[in-house]
Amino acid sequence: MSINKVLVVDDSPMDLANIRNIVSDAGYSVLTATTGIEAIQMAKSEKPDLIFMDIVMEGADGYDACREISKNGGIHSIPIVFVSSKNQKADRVWAELQGGKAFITKPFTPEQILDQITALN
Repeated sequence: MSINKVLVVDDSPMDLANIRNIVSDAGYSVLTATTGIEAIQMAKSEKPDLIFMDIVMEGADGYDACREISKNGGIHSIPIVFVSSKNQKADRVWAELQGGKAFITKPFTPEQILDQITALN
């Protein structure tokens, strides 16, 4: 799998901008969304190669969006990396059960974001 297009989903403007800039500066095309519903719609229409997804968002949260994306035949294989301030073991286990491929805890470093792209590329 070759990663070219990355979808970043976060309702925090600062975190959204930080991840977008890290990924963009590394040469990848970046799409953004601020809700789980928007993430599902963009995944269906844009078919990104990777998604960085916050968990806590209004309406459909990151877990909901991940479940929906993971069960949709056209986009189910898009890897989702959760990026969240939730840092309990239960959060990590639940994220994996929802279909997440990895979990990064906020605050994050640019290296953590880029390492996930490399690992999933």
